[in-house]
Amino acid sequence: MSYKSRFTFLITIDSLIVLLSIYLSHFFLNPYAAKVNLIIAVSSLVLLGSHHLFSYVFRIYRSAWRYTSMEELAGIFTIVTSSVLMTVMTQLVFFHTVYERALIIAWMLHILFLGGVRFACRFTLGLKRMNNKLRTPGKRTLIIGAGDSGRILARQLKATEQTDLIPVAFADDNLQLKNLAISGIDVKGTVDDLSSIVKENKIEHIIIAMPSACPKRTKEVITQAKLVCENVQILPKIEDLVLGKLSISSIKDVSVEDLLGREEVELDVNAIADKINGRTVLVTGAGGSIGSEICRQAAQFNPSQIVLLGHGEYSIYKIERELKQRFKHIDFPTVIADIQDYGKMVEVMEQFQPEVVYHAAAHKHVPLMERNPEAAVKNNIIGTKNVAEAASVAHVKTFVMISTDKAVNPTSVMGATKRIAEQIVQHMDTISSTRFVAVRFGNVLGSRGSVIPLFKEQIKNGGPVTVTHPEMVRYFMTIPEASRLVIQASALANGGEIFVLDMGEPVKIVDLAKNLIRYSGFENEEIAIEYSGIRPGEKLYEELLNEDEVHPEQIYPKIYVGKSVKAELAQIKRLINRSMDISDAELKKMLLFMTNQQSYESKEVEYV
Repeated sequence: MSYKSRFTFLITIDSLIVLLSIYLSHFFLNPYAAKVNLIIAVSSLVLLGSHHLFSYVFRIYRSAWRYTSMEELAGIFTIVTSSVLMTVMTQLVFFHTVYERALIIAWMLHILFLGGVRFACRFTLGLKRMNNKLRTPGKRTLIIGAGDSGRILARQLKATEQTDLIPVAFADDNLQLKNLAISGIDVKGTVDDLSSIVKENKIEHIIIAMPSACPKRTKEVITQAKLVCENVQILPKIEDLVLGKLSISSIKDVSVEDLLGREEVELDVNAIADKINGRTVLVTGAGGSIGSEICRQAAQFNPSQIVLLGHGEYSIYKIERELKQRFKHIDFPTVIADIQDYGKMVEVMEQFQPEVVYHAAAHKHVPLMERNPEAAVKNNIIGTKNVAEAASVAHVKTFVMISTDKAVNPTSVMGATKRIAEQIVQHMDTISSTRFVAVRFGNVLGSRGSVIPLFKEQIKNGGPVTVTHPEMVRYFMTIPEASRLVIQASALANGGEIFVLDMGEPVKIVDLAKNLIRYSGFENEEIAIEYSGIRPGEKLYEELLNEDEVHPEQIYPKIYVGKSVKAELAQIKRLINRSMDISDAELKKMLLFMTNQQSYESKEVEYV
């Protein structure tokens, strides 16, 4: 039915209800002499006109009857009461009397008929949908969490035909709810009873509806649910529920990100907006995993433009197209350039005059950089030096460099080059009006170099899943988290700091592999795990700060700051000058000596 046809139909139905209410009220009071006089005729017209006027004002004709709720009933009460009061005023003004009893009866019948018709329609349509759903084979579903979100979810699952999930039971840790029925569904027990609940109720699907639970508790529930059921999904976070975004489409499959077991870092929105709103931002490596997410996060604070600088044309094209579709009011100029080209970096900085620069461009793959140390030096050290010096020349206000936990006591070429890049940035802060800072974090889930895509591909191919060492541990964070930390650093920067995120406890890589196997629907015995051995440049564990860098106080919730040791500029210049003339093995040794607080001068004779 079109909106116009539906509108006409509703007006007709409501008109009949109003007139019937008036007639019956008069009939009940005068069953043997129910005559229509002038006051009744005028009152009927006023009541009818007032009803339609207030119905339009309160938008009741836009409400879908199949979703009629207490809110609609409250609206009906307001509309009918207002219409009756309007009729009372009319009777007083024109007839100097009020038919109190007739209007009271008409008011009650009016509400009863209007609400009754709508709820009857909802009940009939709901019954029809449930019958259709019951006739169609569906998955018997357990909802973990009988709170508000769980109840909303249960009602939507019962009401919609868009899913084959049939809610048959609740599980909730609130013992007072056990054996009670919520939305017609029994609460069978607590999370600790999952095994028996799943078995006794033949559960085929589990949805975790605990959006306000802490990440640690969510991780525990996911783990328990996965042990007893292959199909486990989860509702979004509490802020999505507050914004009214909860729907069947909100349910998502459990991801590895849900298992970090800690709160994600939140942003100081006001401080960031003050730094970014209406200003020009430049992001190097804007097409990469971190760079592109920094662009998405920064765009939410309404800069005048975000300059997308990158070396790969297709990745820049992709992020440009996405951002232009999502943020139509922001300009996104693109620059295809190599950060190793100092002249081009100066040209770009002077052309766009950015106030904030996020330097995300870098070579990050540890084994590849072990085999190509010259490339790592060119991109991570010389490239960073070029961008930093160009930013200083253009009087950029804040420069934020993306670093890594591998820069702490580095054992790899990648870590060593990022450590030297940190030192360059910190030195620039001492000689420039620009505020230079670095942001250091661990492995990023979902990035191009992350272990997760590799594990997923290996599981898809039937295994084996390759882990380097059974004791290898890493810190993990999500791409949005990493990008938020970078954005926040630009607001917190005084100059010279290294910002570090509190990433909780490190995760064993082998445990990550086992979880991913289980969450992919396999038993650990079905997909083998093989240990390939530690690769060149890798460590069993990573550190976030050196002992001489540690500042135990958080400067912002979950964010720490450290100070690095003074850079040896003479050694860095010597490294840059000699990197093209010495062998890869010599270059690697030179990098590691420099970044582990040892003087290269004392070893120079060995490498001449």
